[in-house]
Amino acid sequence: MRVSLFITCLSDVFFPNVGQSVVKVLERYGAQVDFPQAQTCCGQPAYNSGYHREAREAARHMIDVFADSNYVVAPSGSCVAMIRHYYPELLKEEPTWREKAEALAKKTYEFSEFLVQVLQVDRIDASLHASATYHHSCHMSRGLGIKEEPAALLEQVNGLEMEELPYCQDCCGFGGTFAAKMSTISEAMVDEKIKHIEETGANVLIGSDMGCLMNIGGRLRRTGKDVQVMHVAEVLAQGGAK
Repeated sequence: MRVSLFITCLSDVFFPNVGQSVVKVLERYGAQVDFPQAQTCCGQPAYNSGYHREAREAARHMIDVFADSNYVVAPSGSCVAMIRHYYPELLKEEPTWREKAEALAKKTYEFSEFLVQVLQVDRIDASLHASATYHHSCHMSRGLGIKEEPAALLEQVNGLEMEELPYCQDCCGFGGTFAAKMSTISEAMVDEKIKHIEETGANVLIGSDMGCLMNIGGRLRRTGKDVQVMHVAEVLAQGGAK
């Protein structure tokens, strides 16, 4: 099975280990991974800011880049939601491009979703001895409806004790440009999220969107909290089960 990695901007620039972990796990379960180097931003920041013409240009480019891919997998529910839901909408007035957008949407998956629904992984060979809690990002849980897949994978990791996060459905305050435009509100939201993380007693916070993890992780560091932040892929890439 040939899979194309869509790395996403944040993982590419700030968290390369996440991309490496995605490749390691996918290959462990039989996928052949390639990386189309012409890929760029999916256009979500432009779209969310009202620059729809620029977002369409990004969408057309990404559609061309992944045209020959069998599957496209990304370590971000947010970016996958952009491709799956908003590319066809952005290009609805251009029948040929809309058809291409729908084709890309159908073969694009969030990482944990792909492992469970396509590769049908039912046994995880990973080990991490830690107490952890999981943050459900908005676009992934609400936009894609993906909630059970990461939980099903994490509960199989040897040595990992998962603690339920109070108000896990609440936004962390990132929201892309929201954190920059509404920084005071964003700060209050992430502080509330951190309070709930501390209530679990966990020493690791796991998530599936690097935007959320960057926001929460940054606030944890600035406030001197001793909680490690990890992407699901990084957890699953940890050594084999004992």
